[in-house]
Amino acid sequence: MGLIRELPPSVINQIAAGEVVERPASVLKELLENAIDAGATRVEVSVERGGKDLVRVADNGRGIDAEDLPLAFRPHATSKLRDVEDLHRISTLGFRGEALAAIAEVSRVRCQSRTADSPDGHELEIEAGTHAPIKPWGGSVGTIVEVRNLFFNTPVRRTFLRADATEAGHVIEMFQRIALAHPTVQLAFRSGNKVLYDLPAVTGLRERVAVFFGQELADNLLWVESRIEQTHLWGYVAHPSQSRSSTKGQYLFIAGRYVRDRSLGHALGEAYRGLLMVGRSPVAFLHLEIPPDEVDVNVHPTKIEVRFRDGQKIYSQLLATVRQTFLSSDLHARLQTPPEEAAAPPVTPRWEMKAAETARQEVASWFAPKAEAPFRTFPEPGYAGGPAGTTPWARPVTPFPQPPPPSVPADRFDEFHERPSTPPPPPDPSPGIEKTPAERPVRALQLHDSYLVVETDEGMVVIDQHALHERILFEEFRARVARGGLESQRLLVPSPVDMTADEAAELLERRDVLTELGLTIDVDDGGMIVVSSVPALLGDASPERLVRDLADHCRTHALAPTRDALLGDLLSLMACKAAIKAGQKLSRDEIDALLQQRHLAHDAHHCPHGRPTALTFTRSELERQFGRT
Repeated sequence: MGLIRELPPSVINQIAAGEVVERPASVLKELLENAIDAGATRVEVSVERGGKDLVRVADNGRGIDAEDLPLAFRPHATSKLRDVEDLHRISTLGFRGEALAAIAEVSRVRCQSRTADSPDGHELEIEAGTHAPIKPWGGSVGTIVEVRNLFFNTPVRRTFLRADATEAGHVIEMFQRIALAHPTVQLAFRSGNKVLYDLPAVTGLRERVAVFFGQELADNLLWVESRIEQTHLWGYVAHPSQSRSSTKGQYLFIAGRYVRDRSLGHALGEAYRGLLMVGRSPVAFLHLEIPPDEVDVNVHPTKIEVRFRDGQKIYSQLLATVRQTFLSSDLHARLQTPPEEAAAPPVTPRWEMKAAETARQEVASWFAPKAEAPFRTFPEPGYAGGPAGTTPWARPVTPFPQPPPPSVPADRFDEFHERPSTPPPPPDPSPGIEKTPAERPVRALQLHDSYLVVETDEGMVVIDQHALHERILFEEFRARVARGGLESQRLLVPSPVDMTADEAAELLERRDVLTELGLTIDVDDGGMIVVSSVPALLGDASPERLVRDLADHCRTHALAPTRDALLGDLLSLMACKAAIKAGQKLSRDEIDALLQQRHLAHDAHHCPHGRPTALTFTRSELERQFGRT
């Protein structure tokens, strides 16, 4: 007797339910997508106990004919596909014909529906996959689907559900994804007897972002858009100050479907490189419109994963579009102050109260005429670690190479990349003074040997001296690499580094890139990594620590870092080592030199590690704090 036999339909549906129906949020996703595919302009959602007891979706879409109602809950029955060729031009959210059958197999379902050309509607009830006779229903055009007691007939699966509050959180998150993907659909959400959301149809994303994530985030969104051939990318990315501790703030939609893609997530992270601190992730709401035959959504039953025919092209478009937006945007951080209408005690600025008290007299003196201080000799240009009396920042800085704008042909990238640098302006005889574009003198004050307070046309700026100098050095180092590499310092005795085989392989694979930066590694007869030279600008940095950090960085990234990314990581480390430190007293000449070179750095608003270099406090905010408005 043979051992292989065909499984009964009920078992097949329960197996499918294990893939498609993970929790109540999965049920909501399938029902909402069906409503939108049906052309609904208004959808109402109701849940009880986080969806465990009830998930109800009512829409005003096209409805389902009486003869199609039982078929809708049969496995692999769908109105969205006709033949295998249709799989290559999918334009709907659903198409597999698995979800409703799987849901009906593990719950109690009632579906009520009526089409526009039918005088009456019809109702079908299903319990654990068993269909009851169809009954007449007197409702309006559209469809109502109720899913009750999810997993009631599979108690083991039900025990895997989390607490009501946890499941409710997943349900709301799924509702948010659909609402962000389809802002032109009116949506309402009710939990128990409480209406949580009643969202009118809108033409843009910003309004819904404000509802779900707050007005502050909505006000700090930057519009991005590009079109290359038939691929249209549009949406919003958030100011770096609105970063999150995880990637949950990243929403990518393809043809109205929420998707996850590691490659596109990596491209977004690369676009923010140098603007976010380690461990922080960007926030984005992006829509990608792409021909159906250029993307495969039939990868997994949940349809969250996709594959692109030309993933590199999409990656490059996303990266270039976001970077170009940043080039034309003001990314300087601003001090946060309470709203004008808030009747609360004055909020202390972000520097310490005692610092403000100590500097009160000095700040007040900014508004009184001052005699010019005697001229001091401007330091001669020098390198970090150079002869005594030289300062590492008092020298010309080559601007940080930026990607060419879309109008620059790809074959002219090198020409764009190597544009000539602009020398710094001559020193001003007035110490501690920075020149604005209008050549109006601005006084600068050092606080706590770490911060520079500078007057500007719109108010004042508090500058982190280490972060700013780190950015200036980073851009200069990167320009030097583009011109032919950094100087290296050969070790008198090569330094061996004991590493695992996979760590050593990661470094040896990138030996050429490390050599450009002045770091030379070899392998001895015993297979051990040996460091023979290090970047000269790192001074007495430990070669072993440097090599280990690089190996860890390469191994812990989700995707292997690109050549440019690896260069950026090491250069940022070098810049941090060579920059002036917090707590270091600066002379007036050194303050002058640092402020002069601030304007030569394209990304002066953030250090290479993503920390802001300056905080802006506008004059209107100052006046509001002192009760002048």
